[in-house]
Amino acid sequence: MDGDAYTVNRVNGGSQYETSDGSGWEEWLARQAPRLLLFARQQSRCEADARELVQDAIVEAWRGQVNGATPAPALVFRLIRCRAIDLARRNDRRQSREEQAQPAGAPEWFAPVIEDRERARLLQAALARLPAAQRDVVTLKIWGDLTFAEIATALDIPANTAASRYRYALEALRNLRKEEFV
Repeated sequence: MDGDAYTVNRVNGGSQYETSDGSGWEEWLARQAPRLLLFARQQSRCEADARELVQDAIVEAWRGQVNGATPAPALVFRLIRCRAIDLARRNDRRQSREEQAQPAGAPEWFAPVIEDRERARLLQAALARLPAAQRDVVTLKIWGDLTFAEIATALDIPANTAASRYRYALEALRNLRKEEFV
């Protein structure tokens, strides 16, 4: 490999994927992976599924790029969402086994440091009380750092719908805060 070549270490059936055009995949992965994983955690039932959704979506997006260019984050969020829907449909047929395999309690959506654990728990509980559509938009806007147009692409909804869901979610969170913290 030459100086600006690198390997994307993703083993899938024993094969490794490489790109040698210096297109910035390492930086892109370092910047986007936590955001993608947070979204995938909300879309899936367990941590292992979330990690697999992220890996599969990144590989699929990578394969679809011309000359190894990095994809738009909204595309990868959309791939995660579509793959999560397919996975949920498959898992519904095996629901009893899945329930036995899941650990007790809800999976954490955030990876907080020890001193932020209580705050993360409260935030997670507040987000869990939002409707799924609003929760997805808030996650993509705040932690995914996407615009409403990108959120619209990721969730396959109009941009105005994404913006209004965001406003409604913020209002609901304000009301929850008033109820619980005042």
